[in-house]
Amino acid sequence: MTNSFDTKIDRIFKLMSNPFFDVGDVFEESKGNSNSNPLFYGYTMTVGSDGKPFVQEYGNVKPDHLSVSNTREAIVDTIVDEKEKVVKLIAEMPGVEKTDVKILVDKNTVDISAEHGEKKYHTKVPLTHKVDESSAKATYKNGILQLVFKLVVEKQTGKKVEVE
Repeated sequence: MTNSFDTKIDRIFKLMSNPFFDVGDVFEESKGNSNSNPLFYGYTMTVGSDGKPFVQEYGNVKPDHLSVSNTREAIVDTIVDEKEKVVKLIAEMPGVEKTDVKILVDKNTVDISAEHGEKKYHTKVPLTHKVDESSAKATYKNGILQLVFKLVVEKQTGKKVEVE
């Protein structure tokens, strides 16, 4: 099953495979639909504290389905600092102002969105650790949002039973 995106890419690669191709031809071919937004997709892979790899996708198009959105998914990295008892979320959202950033913390999910002109970002980040929602502090500088939460220290519950 071939879609128009695949056939357009195929035509561009055929043009480029000719040893005497003109770069201008490639741009003319790709300029056919001037109303389209740029398509991008990527992933980050990190190793968690448990030693298991963690893969996070981002972009406005996914490989499974080529539905394009004007809203980009921000790249977010989660850092858990057990020593300082904090969880830090670092999100890359260049091109927006700090007044454009909206953050909503609800239970175990942080919803981050921002919109400034043509730049639109939205992402939902699941929190895997228990955090104090009221302790959230956010800073935004040079396209980087840093959101810091204090970890909730869970006290041991239960009763110690002595052996007789």
